Amino acid sequence: MGKDRTWKDLARPFVRPLPQWSVVAVAPPQQAVIASLRWDGQSVDVTADHTVASLKPLTIASSLDAGPHPVLEYRDSATGRLLGVLQLTRAASVAADNTSLTLYHVATGEHRCLGWPRRPWNTWLQNRVMRKHRASNHLNMEPAVAQQLMIAYLCPRPVILVSVDAPGHRNIFPMDLIGPLQRSGLFSLALRSTNVSVPTMREVRRVALSGIPAAMKDVVYQLSAHHKQPLADWAELPFPVRATRASGIPAVAPALRIRELAIVHSQELGSHTFFLGRIVADEPLAEGAQLHHTAGFHQAWRRRQGAAFAET
Repeated sequence: MGKDRTWKDLARPFVRPLPQWSVVAVAPPQQAVIASLRWDGQSVDVTADHTVASLKPLTIASSLDAGPHPVLEYRDSATGRLLGVLQLTRAASVAADNTSLTLYHVATGEHRCLGWPRRPWNTWLQNRVMRKHRASNHLNMEPAVAQQLMIAYLCPRPVILVSVDAPGHRNIFPMDLIGPLQRSGLFSLALRSTNVSVPTMREVRRVALSGIPAAMKDVVYQLSAHHKQPLADWAELPFPVRATRASGIPAVAPALRIRELAIVHSQELGSHTFFLGRIVADEPLAEGAQLHHTAGFHQAWRRRQGAAFAET
């Protein structure tokens, strides 16, 4: 039996791909990975100044204009090891609230979390699964683009619950295409344009952002249904709510942190609506590990280094 298990363990990487995503518990803000934009001999830390702005086309936003063809690098902060790169192409600029951002399309990408030949073989196995289940895959992306997105998740992405409250419409749903654009002072949300709350968010221009403890993972994923249908009543939620300080929006009472975002700009970028706002209220409530997503091959690399993220 022991030998059987050993042979199965040895054979598994060659017959079964790594998971695309790992659900992990990380104390915010994550400090395990550093992201840098490189261009014309310059290198600038953008760990807190780049976000995913859309999935189709795959678009990265930053406060920095790094020229027409910069490189986005992800490195392990403890060792300096290069984990992955994205080759970018400058696509457009966005003017919002007396500042500007740059949008980049992702041209190509490569990660270094697996060695040869496992890296190309795992990619082939993952792409085969994605093609087979494409109709039921909510991302509905080309496999090559999904691989590039996984590289963008080398920086673990925090999961939040977004609360929307307006006359005739209330809702709460999870998001991870979020983040600060530090140099501009803005905070971004990239929400699929089919989300039922997009018109209300563009109208009321206020939302609450609740940072979620990792232990609430199952509850958070259940609320994914509200991307398609609004919430009937705040009282039906499986956790208590509390009103935000500035506008009284119901937010998650057991959250680690609650922020209120005043939306100053929104626009459609392909498959997603890109919201930009400013934090007008910030309530740190507790310390602890927050729910995050990272690439499966990143967690596999960290496991080999004896530094795996806690999983939930």
